[in-house]
Amino acid sequence: MLTPLLLRIKASSLAVFIVLFTACEQPAERKLPYYNTSDFTPHFEKAVSDNFHRIRPFSLTAHTGQAFTEKDMDGKICVANFFFSTCPGICPRMTVNMKVLQDTFLIDKNIQLISHSVTPDKDSVARLQAFAKSKKVDATKWLLLTGNKEEIYNLGRKFYFVEEDLGEKRSSDVFLHTENFVLTDKKRRIRGIYNGLSLSAMQNLIADIRALEKE
Repeated sequence: MLTPLLLRIKASSLAVFIVLFTACEQPAERKLPYYNTSDFTPHFEKAVSDNFHRIRPFSLTAHTGQAFTEKDMDGKICVANFFFSTCPGICPRMTVNMKVLQDTFLIDKNIQLISHSVTPDKDSVARLQAFAKSKKVDATKWLLLTGNKEEIYNLGRKFYFVEEDLGEKRSSDVFLHTENFVLTDKKRRIRGIYNGLSLSAMQNLIADIRALEKE
């Protein structure tokens, strides 16, 4: 039979174990880096200044027929990708994963999803509207963008860094095709890049979006 002293020692040891176990179980706070080059070298908060790389001003048209500019990104966490409506390869899977993001954050007004057409000469507003309807795109959360091809390609390559140039100068005549999703914060700074074909990458993206909301 345990004495009162031994009982107190045992209870105290158990309490210490519980505290240590609970501390070990607490997940570390998720800290997202900032990116300003196509090689995605991470920079952390102390290295970020007011003139750090961000998505430049632009003007495109959404599948709703309304203009969409960089000002519509300001104050919102955005996920951007590049696709085309007739793509038979990687785009269908990317669309499925964008739909997952749409449904996950549907009522969250802080999140904006944007898909840029890389064949804007074919993807008119009317065609994108039909595509959006067939894929159950909710325009309150996810917009499909069309517009000037050179502007879209410049944004993709030089500002979102979705396709690393590897030292080559590529014009809009060279087709832009990428599975990458890019996460930007409320100041249009790049905070992550993800394989839009990967379920595990989408899970990481969802976790990173939630981490950004806490900043």
